[in-house]
Amino acid sequence: MATARRSTRERVPQHPDIHTIRLQQVLEALVDPVRRRIIGALHDARQDLACGTIDLPVSKSTATHHFNVLREAGLIRQYYAGTSRMNGLRQDEFEEAFPGLLQALLIHRDTEG
Repeated sequence: MATARRSTRERVPQHPDIHTIRLQQVLEALVDPVRRRIIGALHDARQDLACGTIDLPVSKSTATHHFNVLREAGLIRQYYAGTSRMNGLRQDEFEEAFPGLLQALLIHRDTEG
C-alpha cells in the first residue's frame, strides 16, 4: 500500500511557489503563441481542462513541453484525474504576484496577427 501512495505522489507535478517566480521567466513563457493560446483556452473555459482537449497546432510531445513551461512559470497548475492530466489557470495567485499582467495579455490576445 505504501508503494501505491508513493506512486500517486510521484505523478503529481511540482508547482513553484508563485512568489518565487521571476517576471523574466513569465515573460519568456508568454512569448510563445502556442502557450498564449493555452492560457486563453483555460481562461475562456473557466474550468480545468485535460491537455488533449485544447486544440493546438503542435505534436503531443511539443504540447507537453509547452504545458511544462507554463507550469514552471507559475501560470498553470496540473494534476491527474484518472489518466488525464488536468490543467488550470492559477489566475488569483498570479494576479496577486503580478497585478494586471495576465489580464493585459488576455485583453490584447485578440489583436495578435
